[in-house]
Amino acid sequence: MRAIEFETNLQGCDALPIPKDVAQRLPQSGKARVIVLFEQDGDDDAWRKAAYEHLLREDDPEDAVYDKYKP
Repeated sequence: MRAIEFETNLQGCDALPIPKDVAQRLPQSGKARVIVLFEQDGDDDAWRKAAYEHLLREDDPEDAVYDKYKP
């Protein structure tokens, strides 16, 4: 499988604009897999950062009881 990567601007319609130079490199027929990657909104980034910071904090002393647990 080959890949061609390009950037385009989404315009709020049901068609995805493909630059002409990229379209000329595509085969005339056959199947293709399309993956669309886009920027996340700021709220999602803030949530991710807060979750990561929470994960890195030291364990609560109440959780120390699990340190001695052996399965």
